This record gives sequence, structure tokens and C-alpha cells, in this order.
Amino acid sequence: MTRSPVIIRVDANPQLGYEHMTRCLTVAAALQRRRRQAFFLSSFEPGSLGFQVKRAGYEWIEASSPIGSPEDLAEVAEEARRIQASAILVDSPNVDGKYISQLGKAGVMVVAIDHMAQKDFKADLVYNPLLGPPVEAYHLAKGTQILTGERYALVRPEIRRVRPLRAQEPPPPFRAIVALGDSDPNNQAGEIALQLINAPKVSRVDILARSYYSNLEELKALAERSDGKIGLFTEPSEMPPRLSRCHLAVTAGNSWSLEIACIGVPQLIIVQKECHWHTASRLEEEGAATIVGAFDRFSPQALRDAAVDLLDDALERQAMSRNGRKLIDGRGNDRIVTAFEIMQQPFRQEQLKKVA
Repeated sequence: MTRSPVIIRVDANPQLGYEHMTRCLTVAAALQRRRRQAFFLSSFEPGSLGFQVKRAGYEWIEASSPIGSPEDLAEVAEEARRIQASAILVDSPNVDGKYISQLGKAGVMVVAIDHMAQKDFKADLVYNPLLGPPVEAYHLAKGTQILTGERYALVRPEIRRVRPLRAQEPPPPFRAIVALGDSDPNNQAGEIALQLINAPKVSRVDILARSYYSNLEELKALAERSDGKIGLFTEPSEMPPRLSRCHLAVTAGNSWSLEIACIGVPQLIIVQKECHWHTASRLEEEGAATIVGAFDRFSPQALRDAAVDLLDDALERQAMSRNGRKLIDGRGNDRIVTAFEIMQQPFRQEQLKKVA
């Protein structure tokens, strides 16, 4: 690496979820392509996630204090000085505007990733990787720049590579995917897979999960009992081939939904978290998906009917695929890093003036 490194402050555990960590890994990969090393200052549960970060080519420093605490603030500032970081990237719902403001006193650029707009931002750059809330919902300090909207949607490189393969729909038999994201907070992936496999025309259902799902053993048992009709895949390398061959996906309106839209797979959305309604609604408005309902209010019969109707209508599937690919082009990662590099130049010059 030939440029100053970046500290990424993010935690991951069953309470916080794992979506924040995954999108930070995607940003780190984009930074690495611009010759910037990422240092993850993080507390992970399970701890094995730290070794996954290292295997991906990034540094991992185990955080000793909860994110957002005064002790954590001091630790981040100390590490920034030690490695001579050019920026600190923070992604957590547990930090407030005061924390972000204090980080700025470390003399480096501060980037806040947030898709909820619940705090006053005094960061240099605010980034929303989802499709809402709108810019107007954010309370930004003077001089703060914001990146939001479909142009900045994150798409993992391994998923982006499937896009050319999925330019045309694969032939039958019909396959469905259940991809609820980096966690299954309501333990519904298995139930959804059962509803789909019992629907007419669906010959196979693949569940895309993570190794740290709380109900992983239940999903494994379900797959073993299905006589090959239900598959379970947790390794990143196993997911792209399944996505390239499926005809519809059930998603949750999160970042995985944007990746699947980028590929061009028609979607049925069961929203798992309130903060994902903006993205789900936008995908439906653009004709890339159909919302079945919220996790606690959708009808299993409605899910089966929606799946059957979609598989019966080839023109509707083609329209969904085309609209999804048009909305999410998969280049958001590069746009984010380009914006970061553009902001780094005047910021760095201003810091040098202060030193002089």
C-alpha cells in the first residue's frame, strides 16, 4: 500500500447485527484497490470474524471498549496517531453526533456510514448505502458532504461478477432463493423456504445464509430432510453460482436486495427491519420487486401466490430484471472511493496548513 491507511470502527454481534460489518468489508475492498490499507478496530462476536477480516487482507485490532464510549473515543484517536491514518470510518447505530465531532479533533477526515438519519452529523462525509431515508431527513453540519441514492449502492465484487452471467434468465426448472441478509433476526428463512418449495412450479429452493446465523443448525436439519429440494449455502464463494441460476428471490429490503437487483433477479420482499422499508418501497416503485409484507404481518398464502404469479408471467420477470439492473449498476463502490479521494486532497492540504 502506498497511501495513508484508513481506520474502520465497526462492531458486530447478535444484538447489533452483521450488516454494518459486511458493508465495511465491501468499502475496505474498494479502498484497497486504490492502495489504501484498512485497519478494522472492532469487537466481534463470534471472535472468529476477526480472522475472516484478516484472511480478506485487512488488519484487525480488537477494540477494548464499547463503541461510542469515552474510552473507545480515546482508543480510536490513539490508533489513528499510531498508524498515521488519513481517515476514520465509523459505522454503528450506537454513536451520536458528539462522538463523531470528537473524532474530528484527531486531525483526520471522519466518514460516518448511516442509513437511519437519527443523529446530528458533524462528519466530513456521510454515506447512506441504502435507498432511504432522503437527504432532507439528515441534520448535517456546515461543510458536511453526503452520498446517498442508487448511484452509491454497495455491491460485493463476487456478486458484481455474476451480472453478465445473468443477462438472460436461465431455463427451467424454476429455482428460488431465500436471501434475508447478514442475519435472520426473526428466524424466518426456513419457514419461507418451506412455503416456496410447496408452491407449484418451484423445483428447488436455496437458502443463502451466514455461518453465524443463530438458527443455522435448524436450517441444516431442514435441508437434510428435504431430499435435495432445499439447499443451504453459507460460504461467499457458494452464493454467486446459485444467484446466476435462480428465477426469483425472497429478500428483506436490505443491502442484499440491492445486490440481487444489480444482478437482475426478480424479488419478493418480506421486510425484516423497520429501517429497510425505504429501500423495499423504492425497489417496488421502480418495478424491480414486489413487497409481500412485514415479517410479522405477511401471509404464507400470499407469499405462495406471489411466487406462483411471478413464475407464471415471464414478461413480468423480464421487466423486474431489467428495472433492477437499470436502477443498480454495481459501480457504487468505485463512486464512493472516488468521492473519498476527492475530499482527501483539500482536507489534507488544510491539515498541512495547520501544522505549518
